[in-house]
Amino acid sequence: MSPMAAGATMYTFEIELADTDRGVYEQFTLRAARHPSETDAYLATRVLAYCLEYEEGITFSEGISAAAAPAVLVRDLSGKLLAWIEVGAPDAARLHAGSKAAERTTIYTHRDHTKVLAQWAGAKIHRAEEIVLHSFEPGFIEDAVAAIERRNALTLTVTERQLYLELNGIPLSSAVQDHPIS
Repeated sequence: MSPMAAGATMYTFEIELADTDRGVYEQFTLRAARHPSETDAYLATRVLAYCLEYEEGITFSEGISAAAAPAVLVRDLSGKLLAWIEVGAPDAARLHAGSKAAERTTIYTHRDHTKVLAQWAGAKIHRAEEIVLHSFEPGFIEDAVAAIERRNALTLTVTERQLYLELNGIPLSSAVQDHPIS
């Protein structure tokens, strides 16, 4: 377990994941340290990205103390970087570096996807045609943020890119919207 940043608040999620699209059915505990500079929306999106990308070798990076790393990453048993998973609105240089470093790069955002996509227009991004920005329906992340507590029970079912989330007894749903970046 990586050291928690000074001033960070720890959140615990007891997760039941049923991703029928990918055939992933897991139960696990996820601990997420939220740095004071991290917004609640970023935390919620980071946890959802972790769940939606869940596979062996997935982990959170060390956060702001690891500025050169993405929010979430996947490594194989040899340490090879398989997936570079960004959250929010990373700049083109980060995506370029991530795409060169990992076999696969993707982004999950809690922001307006049109504005996020616009910032990359015309930028040089390695394998841009393979990178996808994922967003959620308006209000979904805000509703999830309102339900988050320090200890959380989270059930997530994914069927045909539709999310059915129950967070601390509150049911929410959203489509995952996929936007190619080039």
